[in-house]
Amino acid sequence: MAFKRFAAAAFVFAALAFGPAVDARAESLQIVGFGDSLMAGYELNPGEAFPEKLQAALRAKGHDVVIANAGVSGDTSSGALSRLDWSVPDGTQLVILEIGANDMLRGIDPELVEQNLDKMLARLKARNIPVLLAGMLAAPNLGHAYGEAFGSIYPKLAEKYGATLYPFFLDGVAADKALLLEDGMHPSAGGVDRIVERILPTVQDTIAKLPPRQEKP
Repeated sequence: MAFKRFAAAAFVFAALAFGPAVDARAESLQIVGFGDSLMAGYELNPGEAFPEKLQAALRAKGHDVVIANAGVSGDTSSGALSRLDWSVPDGTQLVILEIGANDMLRGIDPELVEQNLDKMLARLKARNIPVLLAGMLAAPNLGHAYGEAFGSIYPKLAEKYGATLYPFFLDGVAADKALLLEDGMHPSAGGVDRIVERILPTVQDTIAKLPPRQEKP
């Protein structure tokens, strides 16, 4: 009997001690960073990837957010489309969608990239999940025609689906070797800091416009 009373007391203590923390997390704004190696944090240390650093920056501004890192290195728009549904769980309140860099580097037809992104945005819209679409630009060596076709994908789809557009994910980083890894393509930890600094106002504006979370009955 004494053991049972002890176990019951321990259970109550645990509920009081840990219950509020679990509830607080459940009430946090749930964001998914969905993308490729630029999202995943290629060659970076734990805590240095974009989702983690953006989460820290938003919390420092007073936003109660949890940002899941759903980035997969090497992913193309086709691969991203195939895993979208299970990578973005129910309850997600915002997706930061960053994809297309690997398609561009492989010279994949911009029309196919657009079709894949269109399907991703359509699926998220059908689930009533708002999107911040992070754009990508084509490398100059791919030619003017390819660059024009590829660059037009993101503003066109953002307008079609009412998504917030951040025109170029690597803004302020792509041309600065001091902010890139040795491969000259992926941001260093300092590069991620620059990306977060540049995109933060857009993310905050997007959060401010999100519909209020409905209370569960």
